[in-house]
Amino acid sequence: MINESRLLNEANAFFTQKEFDKALFIYSQLSSNFPDNKEYPIYALFCDIASEDEEKAISLYDYFSIVKDEDIDEAISYVEDVVNAYDGDVDKMMEILEELNTSTVDSLDAIKYEDFKKLIASRGSFRVAFEDIMFSTKVAIENKEDFFDFVDKLIENDFNNTAYTYLDGFNEYFSYDTKIEELYKKLEEKNLAINHK
Repeated sequence: MINESRLLNEANAFFTQKEFDKALFIYSQLSSNFPDNKEYPIYALFCDIASEDEEKAISLYDYFSIVKDEDIDEAISYVEDVVNAYDGDVDKMMEILEELNTSTVDSLDAIKYEDFKKLIASRGSFRVAFEDIMFSTKVAIENKEDFFDFVDKLIENDFNNTAYTYLDGFNEYFSYDTKIEELYKKLEEKNLAINHK
């Protein structure tokens, strides 16, 4: 008897630790043992994308993890659209980016944090604003307070893997800062809570 949720937690943990080969192995097992579950092939796909673009795979994974609980079919079709676009369907890619690029963020590679905060205000929530830009734009952070504020909001809004990526990326700059340790701790607690659901 296969313990489906334990295996899924294990695969997700490997993915979060960027051990994509191990995660892929388990997602593939889950896909073949539970062919009716539409989620597993999507997770396997993220591992595949990670071999070319880790950041994009992690963003997609975070997005999917959040949206699937609200509407699994919508989450899957969104991911498939992004992936098809990513696989060279340029028109489709442009279409998605145009949808994501609200008038505030005109195809910039980066948006300043204060501008991003204005976008949050205009969109009414951090989650909506971040979903608007997460696949097309980086948030340019110029000081420590903004960085901590941004990562804190990522964690609060369940973008846990994206938060890890930012923390790991900036860790060397602020490695002895207690706030970094607090944020890692907050993430750990959040992940424990998720895994024990």
